[in-house]
Amino acid sequence: MDAFPLPGLLRRLRRDGDCSQRELAGRAGVPKATLAAAEAGSRDLPVTVFARLAGAAGARVAVLGADGAELAPMDLDAVRDAADRLFPAHLDTRHGDERWWGGEHRPRTRQPRYTFDLDRRLRDRRRGDAVPEEHHAPTAGDSLAERAAARRDEARRRAADAWRTRSAEQGPDPSPDPFHCWCPAACDEVEDLGRDLPHANTCTCRCDLA
Repeated sequence: MDAFPLPGLLRRLRRDGDCSQRELAGRAGVPKATLAAAEAGSRDLPVTVFARLAGAAGARVAVLGADGAELAPMDLDAVRDAADRLFPAHLDTRHGDERWWGGEHRPRTRQPRYTFDLDRRLRDRRRGDAVPEEHHAPTAGDSLAERAAARRDEARRRAADAWRTRSAEQGPDPSPDPFHCWCPAACDEVEDLGRDLPHANTCTCRCDLA
């Protein structure tokens, strides 16, 4: 890779901005000696300082990808782990209830709200040809309990739709209630803990919530 042409770009900025070293340095809040040394090739500049100089000359600094398109920065407001750290940028985040590898055989492993695959080969198999541009962003309704409730609601809807379809095909059904769920609140807690069982031990309903 060719060396970054800092001196020539600084001169280009002054040329297009029609300003002297002193004028450009003053606009950017940079010592004139710093700009002169960088333009002479005797010192480097932090990218933040270079960006300020570019902005003072009416330009801006951008990073281009291999295809020549400008790269946008990753969202720093994306999901974080339990220690409030951003997830590794090169790995793909997913909800903790998607392909969760914990369960009853790992009782001390608490199911996280978000997780990722550390194995790059596994990541690549799941990713395929499409590389997600961004990590998940926190959204309302994406907690493990809310997602579990949404799955149960969807299962109830599907069961009710199936019952109505059977009723239409077979005629009136003497049973008055198509679908009822008597799952206790403990069933939600089982999902939050990441166990493989779909119901709590005290549940007498045992309806299909898959």
